[in-house]
Amino acid sequence: MRLLITGTSGLLGLNLALEAGNEHPLTGLDRRRLANLPFEQLEADLLAAGTAEETLERLRPEALIHCAALANLEACEADPQLAARLNAACQRRGVKMVHISTDAVFDGTKTGAYVEDDAPNPLSVYARTKLDGEAAVLQANPAAIVARVNFYGWSMSGTRSLAEFFVNNLQAGKGVAGFTDVSFCPTFVGDLAHLLLAMLEKDLHGLFHTVGATCMSKYDFGVAVARRFGLDASLIAPQSVDRSDLVARRAHNLCLSIHKLSTALQAPLPEFSTGLDRFYAQYQQGYPQKIRSYPQ
Repeated sequence: MRLLITGTSGLLGLNLALEAGNEHPLTGLDRRRLANLPFEQLEADLLAAGTAEETLERLRPEALIHCAALANLEACEADPQLAARLNAACQRRGVKMVHISTDAVFDGTKTGAYVEDDAPNPLSVYARTKLDGEAAVLQANPAAIVARVNFYGWSMSGTRSLAEFFVNNLQAGKGVAGFTDVSFCPTFVGDLAHLLLAMLEKDLHGLFHTVGATCMSKYDFGVAVARRFGLDASLIAPQSVDRSDLVARRAHNLCLSIHKLSTALQAPLPEFSTGLDRFYAQYQQGYPQKIRSYPQ
């Protein structure tokens, strides 16, 4: 299966391309120039008029995985339109599409795990943009896959995931807060990559919660990371998110049910402990240093 992956300088896009490249021919696309990559990489701005259509026409991939995350306000406003345009272009060419969304589309007030049919209520601009992107994609082509995710792993900057935050600070002997009242389902990015590829191979479509099998607090996540790396977990202070100095509102409960996805894949989803073991193994093998050598 020939893949086109957008946002390959990002945590998910890069790790997905490195994982998928072992089994599939692929091309990465990003606005940032990268070097020494073990896969073909194009430098392009998808927001530029005609770029998405021209790229699909030239490369003719069998599937597109849209990982590009747009952070600035103007780009965020354009993101739902970009997602819809990409999907419409894919539909015209018979290209499967996976659109990456977020667990943060929910406000966290539900007791128990959210299912795909629960009504979203995003608390931030970023989450509202992601929800708009979901709607735009599925309206343009219901055969597309929308995956709500929450993941961790090693990034080129070394600062893009919560796991890196804990490792970096604890290794430096710095105390940090761990929120005891924010629950989520963390997924190792390598496991997420395999799930996304399995969803394409199974020819799934529609909305899926694509997260880890275990829901835990961010405090417990930090403690688990500390113990796996042999770091001092006592440096993590249990704290309520409501008492933090964070400006953007955080949902308290982002536990998502994975029943729909595990049923569709006819397989259990990866356990948290195995993903954390893989994250630690990459650290031992020098993987963080390797991917930091890619920017040009």
